[in-house]
Amino acid sequence: MKLIVGLGNPGQKYARNRHNIGFMALDQIAADHGFGPWKSKHNGVVSEGRFGSDRAVLLKPETFMNNSGQSVQAAMRFYKIEAVDVIVLHDEIDLAPGKVKCKTGGGHAGHNGLRSIHAHIGAEYDRVRLGVGHPGHKDAVPGYVLRDFPKADEGWLDDVLRGISDGAAYLAAGDTAKFMNAVALRVAPPRSGTGTKGPAKKATETKPEPSTQDAEPKSTMQKLMDRFK
Repeated sequence: MKLIVGLGNPGQKYARNRHNIGFMALDQIAADHGFGPWKSKHNGVVSEGRFGSDRAVLLKPETFMNNSGQSVQAAMRFYKIEAVDVIVLHDEIDLAPGKVKCKTGGGHAGHNGLRSIHAHIGAEYDRVRLGVGHPGHKDAVPGYVLRDFPKADEGWLDDVLRGISDGAAYLAAGDTAKFMNAVALRVAPPRSGTGTKGPAKKATETKPEPSTQDAEPKSTMQKLMDRFK
């Protein structure tokens, strides 16, 4: 069983914040894969379901971002799972908008939600880093991540969320390559084409040799005139 955690802040006023892209991803997965209704548990809300025969629990901590680890730890204890069975989806300012990368272990890079999870369960859990871009200066980061995605971002955001949902079963199964491929097919689908490079060349037309089969035999006079041409 996998515990899939999306990071964000509870409450409607935060719902479309860049910081809440983890919550958005879990909502998409739950809707697309027929998971159960969200229920208040473990200092958060959970939705249970399956990817085929594999059971999974989706968790959105409601402790606010800075204390996300409390909720994750409580859920792990209840379901009796280890950190290696935890997958955390979170916003990543060090990736361009629309970029998605997976990571296991390592530092928290100053992300307050990850910092809290590290403190409660250690660093050996899987992460899906969801790029939201950087405001350009570190002092602007708090205000940037706590603002809503602009309308101009809605196209790529929808593609990313749907791609994550498409690949969720692979993610839960630990097949990172297939998960990333599912995301890529949404974010950068292959172009349709005929498979030929450039316009097809026209076949070279050859004029048929004149046939002599149907020509009438020349008379003696014509043969004589031909000789003196």
